[in-house]
Amino acid sequence: MIRVVLADDQELVRSGFAMILDAQPDIEVVGEAADGTAAVTAVREHVPDVVLLDIRMPGLDGIEAAKIVCAETPARAIMLTTFGRDDYVYDALYAGASGFLLKDVRRDDLVHAVRVVAAGESLLAPAVTRRLISDIARNRPRAGATESQRLAVLTARERETLRMLGRGLSNAEIATAMVVSEHTVKTHVSNVLSKLGLRDRVQAVIAAYETRLIEPA
Repeated sequence: MIRVVLADDQELVRSGFAMILDAQPDIEVVGEAADGTAAVTAVREHVPDVVLLDIRMPGLDGIEAAKIVCAETPARAIMLTTFGRDDYVYDALYAGASGFLLKDVRRDDLVHAVRVVAAGESLLAPAVTRRLISDIARNRPRAGATESQRLAVLTARERETLRMLGRGLSNAEIATAMVVSEHTVKTHVSNVLSKLGLRDRVQAVIAAYETRLIEPA
């Protein structure tokens, strides 16, 4: 059973999402919150698999709440907003979020997002999102180590795995391209995340662009 906490200052949005998710046989909404502080408290209390956080909430906003939740708990965050601004996506992903949805998301897509994120994956498959991350990395490069310094810890195979992650390839597609088993790919992905201190594939995509392993189109 996938345990979910919902945080949004609009009660109608919360109740609507809760109704959709609770109707699924494998999902249970275990807590709700109307602001960021209450969301953090609910996550600590209920220990959910996934927390849906509205970006704009009174007091502690969704971005700050995500930073705390992702740093202190095993819960994976999906950000919700009525705005599709690039800086929200960028900040949310750096806060540790594994997904980003607009509030007008379709019912099936909402359910799919919760299942995907609960399974440890991210919502970066769509080409539009990959292009967005490319633009963000190009326009707002993160200050820090150069490509050679950051990537020096990776083997040649791990570096190539990171390159393919940045292009949005699945494990199966990477396995085909590298002519190895999916189990081997999973090992490479795990090593990449661990060595670079990345939470998940979302941050791996950003790292691939930031280090210029992939040049923005």
